[in-house]
Amino acid sequence: MGTDFGELIEPEEISFDHMFNKTVAIDAMNTLYQFLSIIRQSDGTPLKDSSGNVTSHLSGIFYRNTKLLKKNIKPVYVYDGEAPDLKSKEAKERRKKREKARKEWEKLKEKGKEEEAYKKATQGSKLTSEMIKESKKLLDAMGIPYVQAPSEGEAQAAYIQKEGYAWAVGSQDWDCLLFGAERLAKNLTITGKRKISGKKAYKKVVPEKVELEKVLDSLGITYEKLIWMGILIGTDFNPGGVKGIGPKTAEKLVKEYEGFGKLLSDEKVEWEHDNSPEEILKFFKSPPIKEEIKIEHGGVDREKLKEFLVEKHDFSEKRVESTLKKLEKSRKESQDDLENYF
Repeated sequence: MGTDFGELIEPEEISFDHMFNKTVAIDAMNTLYQFLSIIRQSDGTPLKDSSGNVTSHLSGIFYRNTKLLKKNIKPVYVYDGEAPDLKSKEAKERRKKREKARKEWEKLKEKGKEEEAYKKATQGSKLTSEMIKESKKLLDAMGIPYVQAPSEGEAQAAYIQKEGYAWAVGSQDWDCLLFGAERLAKNLTITGKRKISGKKAYKKVVPEKVELEKVLDSLGITYEKLIWMGILIGTDFNPGGVKGIGPKTAEKLVKEYEGFGKLLSDEKVEWEHDNSPEEILKFFKSPPIKEEIKIEHGGVDREKLKEFLVEKHDFSEKRVESTLKKLEKSRKESQDDLENYF
């Protein structure tokens, strides 16, 4: 969820070739929820193995990441740690909404209303601790490193990018910019097309790049004022933001004031959230992060992968084998390209 800057910021379309031999710090929780939401049957039922275990997230990790690896893009997943106190109320509300959506999905599915059921199913996606544990096992088998953040994964991913460990943060959430990420890569793990809301039409989904410096230049504001805008529009720590203030009004307001306190005293800013705006600003500027990190990309362990996916979770051996062969071929070609490049 987080802040919605979509109305003000136009991402730049890029190709996967643009990211050749680059490392991307991927917001793990954002991506896993994405997989759980969209990798489903037509009535919204998630993929499952013969034991009834949900495997949508594992399918996403394996097939979408092999696509990145084939392009010689190096993902490193960044997992959330302990949720900050600022997020406790929102976390409870999200759980309630997901539970309500799941109940509505069951009813719609029984009535045979597949399209409506699918929509509710995506809203009711639940990520368990066991799913997170298994996702890490799969990443290990694929040779993809991951980092465990002490708190917000987005903040840790932004730190990893700013420190030069990664070229960009891979996420669908704009909040990465509020944590100071200099470059955001969107749609890396989404393939194909996306339905346009309210229309019987689809939009092709392609990778996109957003650069913080260009955003600030286009808006004519400082990084700190971008955080002010986010707080006015709404973040995970104050969902919905300030009533009556959208992106354009927020942009206008932050340009009128040089101090955060003066901005908050504007008559349009009626604060109705439990968390204070000052606490939220402080968290974005100085979040808990792990400073000492080690990122090492490894090779694919075919036997571990087949044991985990095929034997344990009933993935098609033929399809897994075919995917791995294509990956090996493309990696050899990428290595040849690298040698020619240098």
